[in-house]
Amino acid sequence: MSQPVETLQRTPVHTLPAEPGPSTRAVHAGAVRHNPYHAIIEPVVQTATYTFRDTADLCAFMDAHMWGMAAGRTEYGRYGNPTVQAVEARLAAIEGAQAALLFASGMAAITSVLLAMLPTAAHLVMTDDCYRRTRQFCLTFLKRLGIDCTIVPAGDYAALEAAIRPGQTRLLISESPTNPYLRCLDLERFAEIGRRARVKTLIDATFATPLNVRPLEYGVDLVVHSATKYLAGHNDLLAGVVAGEAGLIASLKNALGVMGAVADPHNASLLLRGLKTLGIRVERQNQNGQAVAEFLEAHPKIERVWYPGLASHPDHATAARQMRGFGGVVSFTVKGDLQTASRFIDAVRIPIIAASLGGVESLIEQPALMSYYELSTAERLQLGIYDNLVRLALGIEDTQDLIADLSQALDQI
Repeated sequence: MSQPVETLQRTPVHTLPAEPGPSTRAVHAGAVRHNPYHAIIEPVVQTATYTFRDTADLCAFMDAHMWGMAAGRTEYGRYGNPTVQAVEARLAAIEGAQAALLFASGMAAITSVLLAMLPTAAHLVMTDDCYRRTRQFCLTFLKRLGIDCTIVPAGDYAALEAAIRPGQTRLLISESPTNPYLRCLDLERFAEIGRRARVKTLIDATFATPLNVRPLEYGVDLVVHSATKYLAGHNDLLAGVVAGEAGLIASLKNALGVMGAVADPHNASLLLRGLKTLGIRVERQNQNGQAVAEFLEAHPKIERVWYPGLASHPDHATAARQMRGFGGVVSFTVKGDLQTASRFIDAVRIPIIAASLGGVESLIEQPALMSYYELSTAERLQLGIYDNLVRLALGIEDTQDLIADLSQALDQI
């Protein structure tokens, strides 16, 4: 006889071996053994609000909610959704975190964390290679709220420690690898600086994915991903995630319920599907990244290549020590000027001119024209962005096809 369906209660999770591999976690971790309607995948629960049988049922829920015992049940869609909760459970398991929280986008994740954790007159320290929109939020929007931000050079740990203001600094933020030069932080050293100063630490690990590095294992307090990128993997949705210790995530969840940057259940379902192939996608992208970086570094028309898997990268030793793979993004400068780089990009046949990264399709862009178009060459150089810089986000295409395509494009400049 079949069991009655209860769409808001999750049944026991799928039991895994004691030490499952990363791909096994990506497919099964946090999943329930039996879903509602006997579905093999988590159903999409498309609802804005939830019902109660009667007043007694409502009061029982409210009593449980007051005591923090209403897990798996809520009254309104902004406070939770079963499809979203399924993704959060999977993401926490993949990241090695006690809990995770899904947001409508990567920027919604980072801005919500900052607004929730930083009171007026607080101070944060950020490395200079962080995503430009994150820097913009900290230097403009947070400044209006009386929150100060100090920017320090990526990899300069003395400057990072010196920038901390005792009693005022609440958060240290960096990416690893960073964008676009793929600087890799010594995560253990970063976390230790925060612990000594009693300051929380946050790493945006979007470029790494949990398959290549898990910052929480090195003592970092919070890890953020733009799930739009590698985690979803198909360039078809926007989402963000924050993972960490359960109590810290619970406080962020309360803030999310007020600020409202919640994930959509349809997107959550697409993200859950994308996660199942994370292991094989990232493995191929790691392979493509290493092979393409080595090809470009040896090419006479390439000026310089930035890729953590190359011995020439300034953080190669750090990356080799703490990363399982070096990712699918390769940044490089072609010999020539802005127009030379543009001609090269226009000549490639496989990569598509587009922002973003992490999808199955290879994407290519000239940061001077994609992200910094409104600035002059001199202004871009002040930010470390060269006119002839190219960022190539590799997909899962065959390695030899990508290299042959890059070769023919370089022959045309």
